[in-house]
Amino acid sequence: MEAHCVLQPWKRYVSAFILFSATMNTLSAVTHYSIPEEMEEGSVVANLAADLGLDVKTLSRRKMRLDIIANKKYLDVNKETGELYIVEKIDREYLCASKTATTCFLKLDATIENPIRIFNIELEIMDINDNAPNFRRDSIHLDISESTPTGERFSLNNAVDSDVGTNSVKTYYLSESEHFNIEVQTGRDGSKFADLILKKTLDREEQAVHNLILTAVDGGVPARSGTANIIVRVLDTNDNAPQFEKDNYNINIMENYPFGSLVVKLNATDIDDGTNSDIVYSFSLYTSEKAQGTFSLNPTNGEIRVKEMINYEDFRIYDMEVIATDKGTTSLSGQCKLTILVTDMNDNHPEISIKSFQSPVKEDIAVDTVIAVVSVSDKDSGDNGKVDIHIADQLPFALRESSDNYYELVVSQPLDREKVPEYEITFTVTDRGSPPLSDNETMTLELLDVNDNVPQFPQSFYTIPVMENNAPGALLSSLTAFDPDLHENQYLVYFIIEKEILNTSMSMLFSINPENGNLYALKTFDYEIEKEFLFHIEARDSGVPPLSSNVTVHIIIVDQNDNTPVIVSPWRAHGSVVEEKIPRSTDKGSLVSKVIAIDTDSVQNSRITYQFLQVTDATLFSLDQYNGEIRTMRMFSYRDPRHQRLVVIAKDNGDPALSATVTIKLSTVETAVKAYSDMTEVPLEYDIFSDLNLYLVIGLGSVSFLLLITILVTCVLKCQKPMPSKAAPPSRNSVISDRNSTIADSTLVSNDAYWYSLFLAETRKGKLVVRQPVPKAGSRYIVSSLPRSTGLTETSDSAASTLQVRVYS
Repeated sequence: MEAHCVLQPWKRYVSAFILFSATMNTLSAVTHYSIPEEMEEGSVVANLAADLGLDVKTLSRRKMRLDIIANKKYLDVNKETGELYIVEKIDREYLCASKTATTCFLKLDATIENPIRIFNIELEIMDINDNAPNFRRDSIHLDISESTPTGERFSLNNAVDSDVGTNSVKTYYLSESEHFNIEVQTGRDGSKFADLILKKTLDREEQAVHNLILTAVDGGVPARSGTANIIVRVLDTNDNAPQFEKDNYNINIMENYPFGSLVVKLNATDIDDGTNSDIVYSFSLYTSEKAQGTFSLNPTNGEIRVKEMINYEDFRIYDMEVIATDKGTTSLSGQCKLTILVTDMNDNHPEISIKSFQSPVKEDIAVDTVIAVVSVSDKDSGDNGKVDIHIADQLPFALRESSDNYYELVVSQPLDREKVPEYEITFTVTDRGSPPLSDNETMTLELLDVNDNVPQFPQSFYTIPVMENNAPGALLSSLTAFDPDLHENQYLVYFIIEKEILNTSMSMLFSINPENGNLYALKTFDYEIEKEFLFHIEARDSGVPPLSSNVTVHIIIVDQNDNTPVIVSPWRAHGSVVEEKIPRSTDKGSLVSKVIAIDTDSVQNSRITYQFLQVTDATLFSLDQYNGEIRTMRMFSYRDPRHQRLVVIAKDNGDPALSATVTIKLSTVETAVKAYSDMTEVPLEYDIFSDLNLYLVIGLGSVSFLLLITILVTCVLKCQKPMPSKAAPPSRNSVISDRNSTIADSTLVSNDAYWYSLFLAETRKGKLVVRQPVPKAGSRYIVSSLPRSTGLTETSDSAASTLQVRVYS
């Protein structure tokens, strides 16, 4: 601190003067200084050592110090320079709180030792204008009656200022107001205060509250100020009389006005406040007893209502006078005149009379046909007696005037009973009175049906799946048509349109219930013979003339897995074992035999797979599950048995699956079997006329005989009803022949058993198998299937069908 004081001596202006007393003993003379308050810390007051005549160099050695006042050290002495400086800001208002003291002194004692001496120091603190005037309350509330005379004074709270002298409150100012001003007064102690003076009469209805601002200003330089809000609330006096919205009211009401109905609500207002604005309504003495008996007046809200029946013929004009009185101490009142005019009422309803009406009518009635005649009337006169008639706009009818007050109802648009079976026609008559009166009359027009709608099926094409092996008489579907007409025009009869398929009428295969359209199957269908049927069904109503429509029906026969696979190669008698011979030296992968099975079902049900059911040695043979080829998996060894037994199962892909089995007994021989290329052709006559084939020929002849008898009977029946001939579709046998034509599409087997089984399969169908070598082709053969009727001399070109031709090398 001492170093700080040395670096900044006399930083600010200090006004000081020194008074020396005559006493120069142990207690030194009083040294007086004068400084302004709020000096900055570090400011130098004076050079105390020079003023006291002390050697600056001895201050530290003699331990010069100053007293601490009220636990605060405001000043200190720089022992290096002897200067007295400010340690803490001095607030005059804090040290000298009393407003009565015009001067403020801070007294200190400076002490030094060797020898001890005490110096009295008196520091006068001079006031500066550092405080603004302040009101004790920010808002001053005054209640002044609007009847207060001008010149009336109202005391206001004065402002205080902690400063003294010229720095204290000097004057007051009031914000601009046309009703108030102030007068500044000076108290005995010199303080300033202000009085509020009313200079213009107040009117609460004009302005109920006045907001003023009072400003106190001190005399400092620069001057400081403080403000307070003055809120003057003007108190009401009963100085305004109630007033109606209008002085005269003219009201028109209809006769027969309902009891209790509101005629008019009078509204008077009083701009006073409180009870001075509460109003009571009453009739004056000038209102007749008739008027007061006919109408009632609510004293609180001013409503005038009907109290008795109003009759135009009895009384047409009512004159009344209503008074509105406030509830002030000295009540004031206002009045208005009321004239009620009764208007004649349109109290007769128009009438309507139906002179002629035709119902029911046919729906195909011609447009512009008259179906009704009506008349209208009204007993009132003038506009109240003029009548207008109308019907609903959306109706297909129109009104046209035929003579005075007579109208004809005509058809304006074509009618359709299926859309609208009947019409509710309402005639409405309305007069031109005010308010208008109306009446109505309703009649029902019924429409008779005409057969103008064709039966309609929901679909134009029906696809009906039927599972084969169905029971005769089974319900296939219900084909129902709809006819929106009525009665006999709506009754439908169903027919199957006759069509022959394979000389068979549809009515022999299917039947339809003529009443409800239920379609039935008359026979059991076999997918392998008939796969689909296409025909038409007609629905005919009972109208005159009848109308009809038809729909196409597509019957699809759905296949069932009802045919067991038939093994055609290697062929064997029923229950017998096929014996084959194979050289023991056969190489790995050689074809031993081939199992071929056929299934007359379709799609999934006819797909056949092959599996070993039993096998002597599973490591010796393999079976292709798709083509049925049995091949060697390795060469025979001396340990393998000479006889091998193979049981093969052929299974279709139906659900549940059906199957057939064949047992093949293989015998190994040491010498190789002679190849087909070296074999001589066996005479055809020997193959055909074996014992087994003889039995087959006899059986085939019996079947042919029965077939011939059937054809003859059918021809006799058909002669009774000639029908156009149509190409016959392939028979079931021909289908099987096509399917079995794949038998030859396989690898050539190594023994005669294959050819023998193939021969038997084809001869069952009345065909012969011919195997002949191809010229200049080595060991190649042509396999042909010829109809038995052609004989052996005919070539394959003239045959009815060729089974298959494949050249093998």
